[in-house]
Amino acid sequence: MKMLNAIVFYRIAHWLYKNHIPLLPKLFQLIIFLCYNCSVPCRIKIGKGTRFSHGGIGVLINNSVEIGENCVIGTNCSIVGQTPYNHTPKIKDNVFIANGAVIQGPVIVGNNVIVGANAVVTSSVPDYAIVAGIPAKIIGDTRELGYEIGKSQATDSTIKKELSWDDYKNNQ
Repeated sequence: MKMLNAIVFYRIAHWLYKNHIPLLPKLFQLIIFLCYNCSVPCRIKIGKGTRFSHGGIGVLINNSVEIGENCVIGTNCSIVGQTPYNHTPKIKDNVFIANGAVIQGPVIVGNNVIVGANAVVTSSVPDYAIVAGIPAKIIGDTRELGYEIGKSQATDSTIKKELSWDDYKNNQ
């Protein structure tokens, strides 16, 4: 069973909003805010498979942001516009946004991107980039990592046993 978090309430509110059911979407937004201290408007588009880590605590998303499929958004992230621009960020597919990251302004974050913890993204990010810092700069390429972003890497064959302290010392 999946954990109940802000994305579940968002999806209910978004469905109600799309089907023109009055008042209930705002009620679900209030529930999201009160339970998770999180602002996720029901009118934004968040793609299938996208999820919030740790329930979405402290996430702030602007009213007109678009988020693609299979993204992971960490706690205390802000995805917002920047004055005087009327446009807001667009996040494409398979993007990992680490805790505390800020994405602001009329930027596009490409496919298969990792945004590092506490990074401040103020310009567009190309596909397959790893960005970090203030302001965010490209520090690597996700194609060199050997796994897919947004998908769990743990399988029965990779999780064999917990290491004991002796195993840990012997591997050092």
